[in-house]
Amino acid sequence: MIFNFITWTVKPEIFSLGPFSVRYYGLFFAMGFLLGYQLMEKMFKWEKIPLPWLEKLFMYVIIGTVVGARLGHVFFYGWDYYSQNLGEIIKVWHGGLASHGGAIGIVIAILIYSKKVSKKSPIWTLDRLVIPTALAAFFIRMGNLMNHEIFGHATDVPWAFKFVDNVHMWMEGADPVYTVASHPTQIYEALTYLILFGLLMFMYWKTNAKDKTGLIFGVFLIGTFLSRFFIEFVKLDQEAFEAGMLFNMGQLLSIPFVLAGIYFVYKGMQQKIETE
Repeated sequence: MIFNFITWTVKPEIFSLGPFSVRYYGLFFAMGFLLGYQLMEKMFKWEKIPLPWLEKLFMYVIIGTVVGARLGHVFFYGWDYYSQNLGEIIKVWHGGLASHGGAIGIVIAILIYSKKVSKKSPIWTLDRLVIPTALAAFFIRMGNLMNHEIFGHATDVPWAFKFVDNVHMWMEGADPVYTVASHPTQIYEALTYLILFGLLMFMYWKTNAKDKTGLIFGVFLIGTFLSRFFIEFVKLDQEAFEAGMLFNMGQLLSIPFVLAGIYFVYKGMQQKIETE
């Protein structure tokens, strides 16, 4: 065996100027949205969709993602704390975003966007939006890797990672304290989302899937949340209350998304495309 584990010593912060700092997580988050916007622009131009719609969609999605992910964390994972510290809810910079909440936030944002802007079915919009969303999810999980967070149980697989357990103190100059060799579940999820992105791109550009309303959206839901369900088995619990649960909160929240995905794939496959 060449190595037994990887010691991860990348610092979350790229550089700082006084109180201002640039972190990998924020950079990757921004990259996900920027590349996603460019991809959506290409799709809109190809389908001859008015580009002003895209500009408004971008704002709806950003607000829906951030607000939904934050409230998802607050209500799904930390309500006992936040109910006693309501002022902390708005402090997104302290960390605490839940992907399931982000997904719900995006869906609500698209419902409003479809009614006020595009006048098209929300599912029509989601069929296109989920493609860059899968790419953004890849970047976000890579940001989690840089933050030494959301990793898995102890393991002896040769690709295990030892993360810094005292990140905040380490950033202030303390010696690092490492975790045991653990599953790099951030990488597992990131690679899953990258593969899903490739599949969705193929479906959109090389097949007639985009003409079957809900099909691409359904594949996204199944690919994202079914993989999340299984990866959670080797991921550490995010909150103490999850200890002893048969399925943790991430898994329980994934089940309805997977079922919805199956429904949309079934309905999409039943549609017949009219040819001229």
